[in-house]
Amino acid sequence: MDLQTVLPVIWFGVIGFGVLMYVLLDGFVLGLGILAPFAEDEAQLDHMMNTAAPIWDGNETWLVLGGAGLLAAFPKAYALLLSALYVPVLLMLIALIFRGVAFEFRFKARRAKRFWGAAFALGSMLAAFAQGVILGALVEGMPLEAGRYLGGAFGWFGPFPMLTGIAVLFGYALLGSTWLVLKTEGALQKNARVLTRPLVLVVVAFMGLVSAWLPFLDSRIMARWFEGANVLWLAPVPLLALANALLLWRAVMDQGRDARPFVLTLCFFALGFAGLVLGVWPNIVPPALTIWEAASPPSSQGFLLVGIAFLLPAILGYTWWSYSVFKGKVAADAGYH
Repeated sequence: MDLQTVLPVIWFGVIGFGVLMYVLLDGFVLGLGILAPFAEDEAQLDHMMNTAAPIWDGNETWLVLGGAGLLAAFPKAYALLLSALYVPVLLMLIALIFRGVAFEFRFKARRAKRFWGAAFALGSMLAAFAQGVILGALVEGMPLEAGRYLGGAFGWFGPFPMLTGIAVLFGYALLGSTWLVLKTEGALQKNARVLTRPLVLVVVAFMGLVSAWLPFLDSRIMARWFEGANVLWLAPVPLLALANALLLWRAVMDQGRDARPFVLTLCFFALGFAGLVLGVWPNIVPPALTIWEAASPPSSQGFLLVGIAFLLPAILGYTWWSYSVFKGKVAADAGYH
């Protein structure tokens, strides 16, 4: 195989890894915002936000990596996705900025603390919903002809993207509640456990509903799963997801396991992401734009790969360092300055 064949595969893996890391790491912070209305008082919301205060902004590095990598390695796919999904992408970015400003301002505010708490919740909800809509529109497939997008500004709007938007909203809420189970004790942890149980059922139900909807889409995802012998070697993914869901429910019901619900929720998201990637492969924009058709020249991809060989270990290193430094439970009286 030559570089023109291999390099797009490597970059597809790099971008996919970056997106997955963003979903797993920033997902629980967005989940904290989604759960903010369930805080008993301002002090408890302080406690919730303090569990993520030292590490939340570093998580967004992965989103930048995924977006910049897509632009550099697959410019045609970047142009198509941005032109097709301009509205939900813009909504996501505005919501993330709003969430970030609210996160910082709330700890400094005196009179407007409740307002910034509401802004933190609203920004998190809108960002989560927009990300789900983008996912659903991508899975559903883009109307393409000769590599050009044929839809309008709202061509992404439809029942399936709305469903995936709501599903991701609840999924991030589950990540947030299990994170609180991991990082807190006392009344807040008890409240998080109470919220986690129905969230597990809702997220599993949405996963089943989305999977049941896939055969009715035109993005060829189900064809990938059932062509030839594919069903045999792809079957472990849904089976593992089902087993993971059962283990997650047992972990949630077990009061003595604080880390297990969060770890199993991360695994559930990773398995769902793996199923998505296997379904769309080798397309980067379903139903018909492959990674090789969308790729930049091998010389560009090779040059950029040298940079990512240094950048990716650095991001992984400081991510691991920040989480290891701030590991353990976060006390209710912990402060953020």
